Amino acid sequence: MGKKNITIAILDMYNGEPNQGMRCIIEIVNRFTPFVSFKIFDVRGKCELPEIDKFDIYIATGGPGNPLDGDGEWDKKYFDFIDAILKWNNENPIKKHVLFICHSYQMACKHFGLAEITKRHDTSFGVMTIHKTKDGLKDLLFEGLDDPFYAIDSRDYQVVQPKLSVFAKKGAKILSLEKIRDNVQYERAIMAVRFTDHLVGTQFHPEADPISFLSHLRNNEVKEKIRKMKGKRKFRNMLEDLVDDDKIYRTNETLIPNFLRSAITDLMKSKKIMSN
Repeated sequence: MGKKNITIAILDMYNGEPNQGMRCIIEIVNRFTPFVSFKIFDVRGKCELPEIDKFDIYIATGGPGNPLDGDGEWDKKYFDFIDAILKWNNENPIKKHVLFICHSYQMACKHFGLAEITKRHDTSFGVMTIHKTKDGLKDLLFEGLDDPFYAIDSRDYQVVQPKLSVFAKKGAKILSLEKIRDNVQYERAIMAVRFTDHLVGTQFHPEADPISFLSHLRNNEVKEKIRKMKGKRKFRNMLEDLVDDDKIYRTNETLIPNFLRSAITDLMKSKKIMSN
C-alpha cells in the first residue's frame, strides 16, 4: 500500500518566472501519496525533459510569453517529447497520461495543428466562466463540475478557429469554451481539448487555488494593474468569486484530481494485467 509505484514528471514551463502554479500543482500531486512520486524538469530554463520510459504521468505547466516563440532548442525538444509520447502510446499496452496547462496547452494545440494561436485584444485575467461542450459534458476530466464552471484564467494568447477536419482526423475533441460575451463580437476561445484518450489540456489554470491568487493580489502593483485593466467593480466581483466555495475552490479540488485518479486507475489496471 505504501509503495510509490506511479511516477509523475512535472514539466516546468515558467522559465524562471516567479509563480504560484508550481506550488499548487505539487500540493495537488501530494494528495495522492503514498501512491505516487514526482520529479520536476525545467523545460525552458535548462532544456530538461524526462525520459519517456521512466515516468507514467506528465503534467506540463503554464508559463509566460508567446507560445509561438522558442529558442529552437527547448521548444524542439518539447515537441519531440509530445511525439515520443504518442509513439509510445501507439506501441505499448501501458499508456502514458499527459495534462497540458495554459502555455503548454497552447503549444500542444499548435503542434497538433488543431487551431490558430492568436494574441488577445486584451489580457484575460481573473475568474472566468467556462462552458462545457457536448463532449465536455461526458468527459471524466470535468466530472463533479457544474456547467458552466469557474476557473482562474491568465493569458495574452488564445486558441481559436478550430480546424474541425483535423480534429476529426486525429480523434481530438473540444471539451470547453470561454464565456459567452453578448456585448462583443470576439470569437470564443477553446478552453480545453482532449487530444487523445490519454492526452488532455486546459487553457485555464485548474491548479490555481484562492489562497495563491489572493496572495498574488496582495502585491499593490499587481492590484492596481488589475483595477486599471478591469475596473474597480469587476475587481470586487473577482474577490467575491475567489471566496465562493462553489467556484475556484471546487475546480481546484476536482479537475486535476480527476485527471490523476483516472490515470492512476488506468495504469494500475494495465500494470496488473501485464504482471499476470
